[in-house]
Amino acid sequence: MPVRHIETPELDVFNDAKTEADARLAPLFWVVMHNDPVTTMDFVVMILMKVFAIDYEKSVQMMFNIHNSGLDYIDLMPFERAEFKVEQVHKVARAQSYPLTCTIEPGE
Repeated sequence: MPVRHIETPELDVFNDAKTEADARLAPLFWVVMHNDPVTTMDFVVMILMKVFAIDYEKSVQMMFNIHNSGLDYIDLMPFERAEFKVEQVHKVARAQSYPLTCTIEPGE
């Protein structure tokens, strides 16, 4: 049986490298946590530690920033990850009947 020759397009190494670089340079977004009059300070600290893996001292500092200024920029990450983190916060907060809110803002 004769061997069939299959045409293959030449690989464009430059475009492959560009695609990889573009993925690394994807736009980043801030997860922003907002103050409210109901959610306890302890709960906010717990959320910062569990969902965002922030150590206790930094979580307490961030909680006071949220409390005193109305919001704080928690973490800068790709959009899909930011969306997931916001969903996690909202799910856990709603399960405890807290109105804790996070939003996503474009990073700069």
